[in-house]
Amino acid sequence: MNKERIMTILITGATGFIGKHLCLTLLQQGCQVQALTRSPASLTQLTGFLEHHGAPMQHFSVLEGDLDKAGLGLAALPNDIECLVHLAARFAWHLPRHTARATNVEGSLRVAELASQLGCRLVFISGFMLANTGYLSGLGINPDHSSHTNWDRVYRRTGGYEASKLESAFALRAYATQHRLKTVEVQPATVAGHSETGELEAGQPLYGLLDNLAHGRLAMIPGSAGHWLPLIPVDTLARAIAAACTDDNPPDTLLVLDRTTPNLKGLLQEAATALGTTAPRRHLPMGIMKALLSIPGLPGLLNVARESLDFIQTCRFDTSGTDLFLRLHGIEIPPFGRSLRASGQRYRLTLNPAPQAPRRN
Repeated sequence: MNKERIMTILITGATGFIGKHLCLTLLQQGCQVQALTRSPASLTQLTGFLEHHGAPMQHFSVLEGDLDKAGLGLAALPNDIECLVHLAARFAWHLPRHTARATNVEGSLRVAELASQLGCRLVFISGFMLANTGYLSGLGINPDHSSHTNWDRVYRRTGGYEASKLESAFALRAYATQHRLKTVEVQPATVAGHSETGELEAGQPLYGLLDNLAHGRLAMIPGSAGHWLPLIPVDTLARAIAAACTDDNPPDTLLVLDRTTPNLKGLLQEAATALGTTAPRRHLPMGIMKALLSIPGLPGLLNVARESLDFIQTCRFDTSGTDLFLRLHGIEIPPFGRSLRASGQRYRLTLNPAPQAPRRN
């Protein structure tokens, strides 16, 4: 990016965990940031976060909009947008198909239409499972002929959230090809906390894993010794997305994950050390685990959704292209152990917060 030019970037999902770190990163890099939002309450949290970290708020503004409305509910097209980052998504386990599709597929296509109207780059966030060809094949998805996919089957197999994110990615790729829209697809791993502060919000899957470990709900390790859950610190991911926005000629796809993430047993051992607890040692075959979670009431008791197990796989990935891009931008993935310990220690503080100093009258 030309350092003399101030780039204007519009972000959907700016009030989310990744979004607020991306806003902070872009503002610190001198960009103009506009946040598309429909929630005043979450906007207050975002501005508070940015102000707390000393972001130059004169470069931050808000645009009212809604992914579920025609034209995103915009009264008029925004001006001078050079890049649109699409982070917004409806996330929950057991999402009904129509609810998931309304936001994650149809809403995403509305965002792509806006990017096309603005003539700007679209950076959209999908997920690392889109790089797992064996997983896609097992669901009946051929990436080269995704229009032939039986999406009813995919939704039944994976649940509303994951299926809608997969369908959205292929729909956006097709739209971009048809309309000659310049896109960058960022495929992040499961998001860990900030690599230094460990900040991790309760809605994140890793937080749930730490919570189960801390409360003794994880008696056995799902899967085999080959199963793993790749992670990426939120601040590293934010810098990678920012680079995808500002680079003059970014790659079409960025698979952002830490290849040094150990297997799930090693991850749990590292997390248990940070939490001051004991990690499980024995494995439970994935098929048995999924069968158990089909028993009514058990997912709630164990605080584990059957859908979440699909992200624990044995496939390893080639990230050499992304690694090169990150190095060109001076972005280093911090040591895995340090990042996970920071997340675990930060979580531990939520259980045992530091005592407040006595107030003086």
